[in-house]
Amino acid sequence: MPDLLSIQGLRAGYGEAVVLPDMSLVLAEGQVLALLGRNGTGKTTLINSIVGITRRFGGSVALAGRDITALRPDQRARAGIGWVPQERNIFRSLTVEENMTAVAQPGPWTVERVYEMFPRLKERRSNFGNQLSGGEQQMLAIGRALTLNPKVLLLDEPTEGLAPIIVEELLKAIGTITRSGGICSIIVEQNAQKILGLADRVVILERGTIVHDAASSALKADPSVLERHLGVAGTKKH
Repeated sequence: MPDLLSIQGLRAGYGEAVVLPDMSLVLAEGQVLALLGRNGTGKTTLINSIVGITRRFGGSVALAGRDITALRPDQRARAGIGWVPQERNIFRSLTVEENMTAVAQPGPWTVERVYEMFPRLKERRSNFGNQLSGGEQQMLAIGRALTLNPKVLLLDEPTEGLAPIIVEELLKAIGTITRSGGICSIIVEQNAQKILGLADRVVILERGTIVHDAASSALKADPSVLERHLGVAGTKKH
């Protein structure tokens, strides 16, 4: 499978502070990567650096073979970077449908296809963003990112604060989306247990550096890795 995302020697942060000293990461089409680590280890900074909203000190980011290092965040979005931030950032004064049509780009992910994935959004298509529940807002944030027809889908703690039944629905949808072709996903998640069943691959960060990169199945087989890097037992629910 071709590499969709290639980060090489990326050195990035905020102001004068370097959070990612030397980040290299490659993702293939159809891959779901779980990005784990304690608070403050650089997970969100890595996502933000792919989006283009950090300060870059060196290194490069390429998307489907195209160097996007010099592109602004809006240009990166049009090139194929789909982003669902922790804050969701939906347009609260627009309807569900307007949220998606406002950013839509031509491609396989149409508004109708998003409605098939999230029937609840179709029911709420005329509701304003501020009239939705937290789970519905998250579905809308993902749906809006999809209508950009991205090559890479970045999700920063997409399940935070949501009811377990909604979490299950969202994770299942993310798996289906990624494996439908032409896309890969990076999911930042605090709860390793939620994400191990979905992810193909797990990367653990410490101080902005990759300290573990392996198949999800290997991490399930050896929970001591989670304990060592995250302070959680592999069989324990958090």
